[in-house]
Amino acid sequence: MSDAFSTDGFKNKIDDILSEPEIRFCGLIDPKGELVAGGFDSSIVPMLNDKQRRQLYQELAHRVANRQGFDADLGRVKYSASRRENAVMISFPYGKYIVLIMANPGINIDRFAWQILNKLGRQWSEYDSL
Repeated sequence: MSDAFSTDGFKNKIDDILSEPEIRFCGLIDPKGELVAGGFDSSIVPMLNDKQRRQLYQELAHRVANRQGFDADLGRVKYSASRRENAVMISFPYGKYIVLIMANPGINIDRFAWQILNKLGRQWSEYDSL
């Protein structure tokens, strides 16, 4: 990556998040939808193949970019979540990047999102820049 953001420091945050037993995946996605850091917990068998995961990341980046058009009226997105039958997916804007987390379906999304925000070390007012 060519900007000042270091994925090396972020890898520690990813490892910390992956240490939670409910977490299947934690990754840092760039604005183009590329996974730049992170991955699956070592005990997890991914539900999606490589091609499906790349498509998921690209669609996520597209959705996040589209949501920014509503920020002036509705405020910035703090996180977005979807509960599926087999997994919960939560995305957190992180500067120009996106932190994507996939977790087991039984989690309490709001409580869990606050835990992740604390692990990311971000304050609500810091979402504009890194």
